[in-house]
Amino acid sequence: MFFVPSQICGFAANLICVLDRIMIRMKLFLQLIVITWLLLGAAIAQKKVYKPHRIIARVEKQKIITGADQINLYIDYLKGRNIGMVINQTSVIGKTLTLSVDTLLKLGIPIKKIFGPEHGFRGNASNGAEVNSTVDSATGLPVISLYGNKHYKPTPADLKDIDIVIFDIQDVGARFYTYLSTLQYVMEACAENNIELMILDRPNPNGFYVDGAVLDTAYRSFIGLNPIPIVHGLTIAEYAQMINGEGWLKNHVQCNLKIIKAANYTHSSTYKLPVNPSPNLNTEKSIWLYPSVCLFEGTTLSLGRGTMYPFLQIGHPALVGKYKYSFKPVSIPGMSEDPPQKDKICYGIDLKGYDTNNLYTSGRINLGWLIEFYKAFPDKEHFFTAYFTKLAGTDKLRKQIEAGKNEQEIRASWEPALSKYKIMRTKYLLYP
Repeated sequence: MFFVPSQICGFAANLICVLDRIMIRMKLFLQLIVITWLLLGAAIAQKKVYKPHRIIARVEKQKIITGADQINLYIDYLKGRNIGMVINQTSVIGKTLTLSVDTLLKLGIPIKKIFGPEHGFRGNASNGAEVNSTVDSATGLPVISLYGNKHYKPTPADLKDIDIVIFDIQDVGARFYTYLSTLQYVMEACAENNIELMILDRPNPNGFYVDGAVLDTAYRSFIGLNPIPIVHGLTIAEYAQMINGEGWLKNHVQCNLKIIKAANYTHSSTYKLPVNPSPNLNTEKSIWLYPSVCLFEGTTLSLGRGTMYPFLQIGHPALVGKYKYSFKPVSIPGMSEDPPQKDKICYGIDLKGYDTNNLYTSGRINLGWLIEFYKAFPDKEHFFTAYFTKLAGTDKLRKQIEAGKNEQEIRASWEPALSKYKIMRTKYLLYP
């Protein structure tokens, strides 16, 4: 069979048309594949970027400003009045961290007396050490100790010729931190002597949660005066309002309060303290873990006092072989001269790497460590000391741990008191 040239040309032309159509369809197919992969890749990337994660850090829209730093709100109010100040090393103003007493004196405010809490006015006395009254060498002002010789409450003589008392101390949000008790006794003294109390409020670094057994008033002490939980979730000013509102002062007297609020603070804010609140709370993490770890103060174990990492390690010499991590408490002047298990190698756990976001997400103190160490300790009869009940604010927690109760069972016993407290707390909040 033969083809004439015209037929060959026609066939070639048809073949080229068919191939062109195939090429066009292949290009469209390839373009479709490319577009599909691009869309799929974008979806995968978007999924990776926006996949929900646990909130690690809380973003602050504006810088938090303490009450003390807002001098313009109270300076005129103080002029011409004789002032007493309840302060310590945390009572600072400005970027230079100048003590508020020094700042106010330079501005011509007549400061007459200083009242110092536990650890002293300068914050250099170790835990529990008796602090005596003295004269401040820098200012020449008398410093009256509110933590020496059982002198917790200012006397009428202490307050003579004082027109207004300023309370400006950083708290850490735990019931057993003694600055709360100092506040209450100062409020009571001011109320009884018709003296106004100005509170320069500061953020609570543990103000983002409320937890723990509510104190049984049968076990009231200087480390717990009122029926509040271990983590109370209040600033100093909010707690002062609660003291007034719940009638907790002697004879139900009312203290005349003037509050200078912290600006741009909320209870979900992250706040890093510019100054250590006490010698053994010397890191940000130790402040966060303090409500959980401080319960070990009522046991025979060491919680790191006598080291540079108190409240960040827990252990005991008798736990050798059960834990690999070890540390050795020694005498450290100004921090802990005679720490538990001094000069002995303690075996236990290291909390320096602990993820404190667990506190943010759970909103709970850690009871697991206490339960774990009790189980591991060989001499259970001597695990707890008498001090434990004061710290816990109840005799139940010790009995529950000794009976082998789990955390869920222990927490159930905190109700309904804990939930009732949370409702009551809302009446006194100054911050969202």
